[in-house]
Amino acid sequence: GTALTGDDDPELVGDALPFALKLYEILIEKGSDNPGLFLAAGSGFIMYANAYVQSPADMLPDQEFEKKGQLTARAKKLYLRGRDYVIQGLELKYPGFTASLESGTTGDMLARMKADDVPYLYWTGAGWMAAYAADPFDVGVGVGVKNATAMMETALRLDEAYGGGSIHEIFISYYGSLPQSMGGSEDKARHHYRRAVELSKGLKASPHVALASTVSVKNQNLKEFSELLNRALAVDVSQKNDVRLVNILAQRKARWLLDHREDLILPDTPKGVKKK
Repeated sequence: GTALTGDDDPELVGDALPFALKLYEILIEKGSDNPGLFLAAGSGFIMYANAYVQSPADMLPDQEFEKKGQLTARAKKLYLRGRDYVIQGLELKYPGFTASLESGTTGDMLARMKADDVPYLYWTGAGWMAAYAADPFDVGVGVGVKNATAMMETALRLDEAYGGGSIHEIFISYYGSLPQSMGGSEDKARHHYRRAVELSKGLKASPHVALASTVSVKNQNLKEFSELLNRALAVDVSQKNDVRLVNILAQRKARWLLDHREDLILPDTPKGVKKK
């Protein structure tokens, strides 16, 4: 239900999550063959890493680079831990899935997937992509990102509306952050932004934050940057629903981005002054 996702106190949820995650691991170690348990554990680790490790690291001042590096490294480990649990769940559902990742025959497995596999595909892809974003110099993780992208594309094909447009949100950041030479595309990022907003019926703040922090920053477009983040802040978080906690966390990031806009977007060069 909404006991966690509908809470308005992120710190309370953050304090409770580690206990729940260790409980999942205890049950798994007892020899569970329930794919849903692996999905719950994996998605929990990925959510915790993003909300309570990676995001705080991203918002640390530059002078705390050592702590930022430590937290980012921890987030990467948690992302991969979560990814691996979800992959184990997929292995239980589709024996041979893990081997297909290593042999490059994942496409055959993905062709067999159904709509009820979308959460597994989404969380595996999300954890993998997040780990790579945390450490793009890890060649081993980077090589597998093509598998993560294929899983996300399969999930999108099977259930575009999953999570109120959550798959589209991943692709906003994916296409919006990568350089064009590596597959980045502003047009694709904007397409996924529009679909994410439509599918969430405007009830989620995170699509606005995703586009602002990637495409708007890359384009050095302060006007769009500010408008998008103010849209995120305008989302109502007073009602208990399954996106309340996510919205509160997204609004925290939106406020931080607005407060640090001068660090992200350079002021226009005055007329008559040459840019260096």
